[in-house]
Amino acid sequence: MRVVPTESALNFVGAATWAALSGNPVHTTVWDDVAGVEHVRLGRSADLVVVAPATADLIARAVSGRADDLLTATLLTATCPVVMVPAMHTEMWQHPATRDNVATLRARGVVVLDPAVGRLTGTDSGPGRLPEPEAIAEALSGVLHTGGRRDLEGLRVVVSAGGTREPVDPVRYLGNRSSGRQGYALAAAAAARGASVHLVSANVELLDPAGVAVERVGTALELEGAVRRAAVGADIVVMAAAVADFRPADVAAVKIKKGDLPGEAPAPITLVGNPDVLAGLVAARDSGELSAECTLVGFAAETGDAAGDAMAHARAKLARKGVDLLVLNDVSGGAVFGQVRNTVHLLAPDGSVAGPHDGSKADVAHSIWDAVARFRASST
Repeated sequence: MRVVPTESALNFVGAATWAALSGNPVHTTVWDDVAGVEHVRLGRSADLVVVAPATADLIARAVSGRADDLLTATLLTATCPVVMVPAMHTEMWQHPATRDNVATLRARGVVVLDPAVGRLTGTDSGPGRLPEPEAIAEALSGVLHTGGRRDLEGLRVVVSAGGTREPVDPVRYLGNRSSGRQGYALAAAAAARGASVHLVSANVELLDPAGVAVERVGTALELEGAVRRAAVGADIVVMAAAVADFRPADVAAVKIKKGDLPGEAPAPITLVGNPDVLAGLVAARDSGELSAECTLVGFAAETGDAAGDAMAHARAKLARKGVDLLVLNDVSGGAVFGQVRNTVHLLAPDGSVAGPHDGSKADVAHSIWDAVARFRASST
């Protein structure tokens, strides 16, 4: 790894620190190590160039093709994917000049992430915050996976993630074991591939993916409303969230007590069915509420039983739901939930099954997007 700071960056972290952390010498101008022709060699030899933080000034200089320091010269000679991670005050990020510059860089193939929303310098807060390192690393992994390919450029994508919780009383709820990791990986991968991503997150304790708009919900009814609103005008909807099938008919206003006698059973809780969000999306597409070209992807977390194995249940769900692609997770024995790796099969309405796709959830996310891209290409 080579670090190429600007002179301004060295006011925050000194060259000696960068050299110690990277294990390589640090230069800032084209006049350093002239014999090595650093301003050409660095760009040519890199597998990935990352500018973090990318200031409004740096973005503007990159757009105009300036080469007055080693970093901007490297950007002009780079033949690998280039990723910029903006960080600036909200007013600077939202200024028309910056917005135009970002659009220009993206049109040239540069990956420009959207900044995070949060605390800025001083007491200010808003869009413009540098994403957390973990979120940046996940975005970079996606760019490396695709080689900078942005096959989802210009598409609006909705992803749901996590697990809904249905309150019983102010303390307890009915829920499930979904961590939201696969849904978050799907959102991050889609953003890395150029999509505008709206993530509906149900009770997930993960960092927001870089460049992704996140809407938080709690219950199945809240998730249904959020997904249906976001799906209007969307090109692709991926329902990765684990939605509770049932909810209590009545929610107690106070905590339900266990009773005075040891082992005394509480009153039975009457359950009612939650709406089938995925089937509702298919119906909305059929009715014209959603675009007829909107690709709908469902998930099936299945286990085998006396009626059939996980694959048989997934095939039945695919036929019942009417989606374009179904992702099967065999969760027998508690597999998948909360894990960093996953194994999935991809089922299509024509009866074909792709997989197993095994790997990190980020790798699996890209396998799913590869399948979605193939499906959309074959449907045009």
